[in-house]
Amino acid sequence: MSNRIIKIIKRPQLLFLTLGHREWFNWISDLTYLKIAFMITMGKPLKLKNPQTFNEKLQWLKLYDRKPLYTHLVDKYEVKLIVAKQIGEDYIIPTFGVWNHFEDIDFTTLPNQFVLKCTHDSGGIIVCKDKRKFDIEKASKKINTCLKHSFYWGMREWPYKNVKPRIIAEQYMEDDTQNGLNDYKVHCFNGVPKVILVCRDRFMGSGLTEDFFDLDWNHLMIKRPNHPNSNGILEKPKELNEIIRLSSLLSKNLPFARVDFYIINHKVYFGEITFYPASGLKSFEPEEWDYTFGSWIKLPE
Repeated sequence: MSNRIIKIIKRPQLLFLTLGHREWFNWISDLTYLKIAFMITMGKPLKLKNPQTFNEKLQWLKLYDRKPLYTHLVDKYEVKLIVAKQIGEDYIIPTFGVWNHFEDIDFTTLPNQFVLKCTHDSGGIIVCKDKRKFDIEKASKKINTCLKHSFYWGMREWPYKNVKPRIIAEQYMEDDTQNGLNDYKVHCFNGVPKVILVCRDRFMGSGLTEDFFDLDWNHLMIKRPNHPNSNGILEKPKELNEIIRLSSLLSKNLPFARVDFYIINHKVYFGEITFYPASGLKSFEPEEWDYTFGSWIKLPE
């Protein structure tokens, strides 16, 4: 029995979200849908007239801050072109190609290692470390399923609504100094970096760990459900100031944006821009951080 089914049995209300992701409730307005989703996941009503917490304000931004630029910034292909113009090509992970259909990909032109990504969602990723062992049929099934699915309807993240579903192949990136990649996620509020989340061990048996730091690299006592802090010591990266500077540039004029980076062999690479971490539906431990993060967001008029 899958973990998803077990969770639904324990919390039947999660069935609403599961069916929502499968587009059963497209007829429900964004406002009503988000109110239901917030109550189910957060256990309290969504306050939109005077939102105070980080999670409440992210729902407000989903509903009322809808600029066409956001659609381009969440498109995994187009955002590279935009970011390259702002901070330079050197920070962009090389792209081998972009296709509308999986069947259009000529795998003979790709290197032995590569990563396939759908441009319009958050989970359509295939990592190939050895092309000789690459299961094209399995990859095709996953990618084609993702291409048919609209990421917008599940949690009503508006920027994804009009992203063109495509596939890109990227260079496989690996840090010789780490066991896997550390993901540095800079939380920026109205263009000002405040907090850095470091994600580790995403594909390790122990599971994903999360650690929050301030800009001086002091470890913050923050936890979120299902993602414990790392057991090891996270050294302050030498490239920290560079990451902070770049995130400030890329988040300018945005009420909130999380700008993600990788440091690979001491070189900084842009990852992505996220507007609604965990879709604004994940609690903080202790809860006061939900209010602290929320106080840093100045909502548009």
